[in-house]
Amino acid sequence: MTRGTGVGSFPGDTQHDYDEALAIVLGELTADEHGLAFVPEVPGRGAGAGLTGRTLGLVTELDADLQPEGWRLTGTSGAPPLDQRRARSLLAQDLDALEERAAGHAGPFKVQVAGPWTLAATVERPRGDKILADHGARRDLAQALAVAVGDHLADVRRRLPGATELILQVDEPALPIVLAGGVPTASGFGRHRTVHPPEVSEALAWVLEAAASAGATPWVHCCAPGVPIGLLRGAGARGVMLDLDLLDADGHDAAAEALEAGDTVVAGVVPTTDVLPGDKVLVDRVLRWLDLLGLDPEVVGPSLAVSPSCGLAGATPEVARRALELARAVARSVSG
Repeated sequence: MTRGTGVGSFPGDTQHDYDEALAIVLGELTADEHGLAFVPEVPGRGAGAGLTGRTLGLVTELDADLQPEGWRLTGTSGAPPLDQRRARSLLAQDLDALEERAAGHAGPFKVQVAGPWTLAATVERPRGDKILADHGARRDLAQALAVAVGDHLADVRRRLPGATELILQVDEPALPIVLAGGVPTASGFGRHRTVHPPEVSEALAWVLEAAASAGATPWVHCCAPGVPIGLLRGAGARGVMLDLDLLDADGHDAAAEALEAGDTVVAGVVPTTDVLPGDKVLVDRVLRWLDLLGLDPEVVGPSLAVSPSCGLAGATPEVARRALELARAVARSVSG
């Protein structure tokens, strides 16, 4: 059974906008078995509401504060800095709203966190430059994130005791550029060294194994060119979320291998633009893709899901609602 879902982010800049996003998600993605609901993100509310801030709010073993350049580890212990406490409080408030509105939810449910390599490429060390520059700091961050993931999933499970399946989506939009050695240094005149695949896989595995140990199904999302699907699956990802238009020939082959093995592939085919096509156009797009791969929709349908191509923070609320509606409608049609 093919399912429709979303990546995570929604437009808006107030708590009311979060409440509206939650209402849209629950309204569109719990109407039948073809929807996969999730915790929405409204990053327009501030840095603590964005993917990085929300994830750092979960990480209790490392302290971080907000600088003009972005988030930075403080290198201190004790009470968490104010910005991190605010991010933690805001997420707890969002989960309280979820618990109230989704009481009795008896289907699958998805939550999202930033991955260790996207955090390492965007968060600074206490003495400056990105965590990516320091092997020990990279390791500490990934291990702290793994602990945070286990705690977070236990909290969500407590709030949604009827959920039939929990899915953890690990967002890694920076992973391809980390592997390619393309992340700029603080000066802007150089690039951080390439991180080799074995280390990348090991850090991801800590986080994905923590999710599996907490009873959740680990997925990885990357809406960038060059998604290393084989590496992600080797690290323990049982699902990959990607923008179909950004896949090269190797990516198509790797996605086909994942589907044939029974792992989930979430095809990002719904545009995030103001003008959305009808569902027939998107259904034809998915069926043509499967035909190109030589796959039978009836066989791989249970391992396939449909989503927008990326987050919806830049869309209007109307487009965001329609995008989720289209994802579920396409999933239902592909399922036959």
